[in-house]
Amino acid sequence: MRGMQGARFAFGPFVLDPDAGTLLRNDDPVALGHRGLKLLAALVQRSGEILVKAELMDAAWPGTSVEEGNLTVQIAQIRKLLGPTADGGEWISTVPRVGYRFIGAVERLGGAKRNPLPLPDKPSIAVLPFVNVGNDPEQGAFADGLTEDLITDLSRHAGLFVIARNSTFAYKGRAMDVRTIAEELGVRYLLEGSARRAGGRVRINAQLVDATSGEQLWAERFDRGLDDIFAVQDEVTGKIVEALLGRLRTPPPPRNRPKNLEAYDLCVRARKLMDDSPQMAQEAHLMLTRAVSLDPGYAEAYRWLAMNHWMGRVHWGGPTQSARNVALELARTAVAIDPNDAGCRWVLAYLLAYDKSFVEADVAFARAIELDPNEADTWAALSDIEILAGRVEEGLDHIRKAFRLNPFPASWYYLTLGQALYAAGDYEAAVETLRRDETYRTSSRRFLAASLAQLGRFDEARAEVELFLVGTPEFTIRHWSATEPFRDPATLGHFIEGFRKAGLPE
Repeated sequence: MRGMQGARFAFGPFVLDPDAGTLLRNDDPVALGHRGLKLLAALVQRSGEILVKAELMDAAWPGTSVEEGNLTVQIAQIRKLLGPTADGGEWISTVPRVGYRFIGAVERLGGAKRNPLPLPDKPSIAVLPFVNVGNDPEQGAFADGLTEDLITDLSRHAGLFVIARNSTFAYKGRAMDVRTIAEELGVRYLLEGSARRAGGRVRINAQLVDATSGEQLWAERFDRGLDDIFAVQDEVTGKIVEALLGRLRTPPPPRNRPKNLEAYDLCVRARKLMDDSPQMAQEAHLMLTRAVSLDPGYAEAYRWLAMNHWMGRVHWGGPTQSARNVALELARTAVAIDPNDAGCRWVLAYLLAYDKSFVEADVAFARAIELDPNEADTWAALSDIEILAGRVEEGLDHIRKAFRLNPFPASWYYLTLGQALYAAGDYEAAVETLRRDETYRTSSRRFLAASLAQLGRFDEARAEVELFLVGTPEFTIRHWSATEPFRDPATLGHFIEGFRKAGLPE
């Protein structure tokens, strides 16, 4: 879908705008939810083609493992809202045991093409999701994990500019021209590949392409025992770095690798569920707890379990000091196991800031950036902390850097950007950001309500407060202000002023 940004699609009395997240029937809005819009867009854009269930679930729940019943429910809802075609048939046909197909005539309406992002001043690369050869769902997590690990390995090289996983996975399962992908991500080089794991062996094909010329710079096939998978990852990374930067005298220190492949698989699956819903947070918690028990020396599992405690027990279930303490100890354990892992460092830094151990947090953030200047999540998390410290311009710079490294990010980036724009007093831009479909239904509504109130749009602000309190009924301004890592009284006062104007409870 990314390749068709700006386009709209007409069929029967309907006009679908995937970018705006709208569906109109004879110019009247149709109340189709976020997941339904994603599914309909995937079907409409490939009208006449059979889309297998895995493709559709990836379109609506990218990077997330969900039950097939969720897809069935969403398709039924779409059919109900669309109604019959002019001849009494259905817009979407079922292909038994395979998937679905959109069978109506579709007209693509004009739209502006996404402007290419400028190239950085250093070799720039995106690792596209490795293809799961054989399309075995059980091995999908392995191919995804391989992709993510290669991104992490390359990202640690300061001489490269590396796009984050969330943005490259936007292209999973999409047949697109490499030049278009490179332009949308603002990189020169793309790494593509495929992986197959079977019978205790792993087969990997990889190729490095210069997207500006289409030239293949490097390609290789690996056929190794499964126990050698991390050695293969190191070898692929080394070949790419050598092709783009030459031989390095001082490569980054080696990463902490899992000793148990089941723990590795569990961690790969769990990290896709971190920021979706309380139910998925609980599922991730069970996976990560199992991973830690299987491999007590696996730093990344502790890192994600720390964030799971912080988000699943705090963000989803209301702030509790015990949950913060458990999360902080897990993050410290992750860093103790692997002090050279930037991901573990920024998670610790973030939790230290919320513990109001600011000096230690600043040191940990600085070390995380030193270890991996391409880690977009570090810059986004640091933006949040800088804004609440009153360093608004620095916070805006950091979140913009995060967006450049991760052009199609997770929803919390938009929350962080909206918070930064509010702090800067740019309320119109904050409203525009926080009403984006990516973040609108999250806890970012509190900042949206405050921005609307500061603009004098009190009816809209109170409507957003009501919606926010449905999902977060325990929220109070007093508790929020006491638990957020503010360092600047003026910034704190500015947020409290907006919350009060919007009508959030004291």
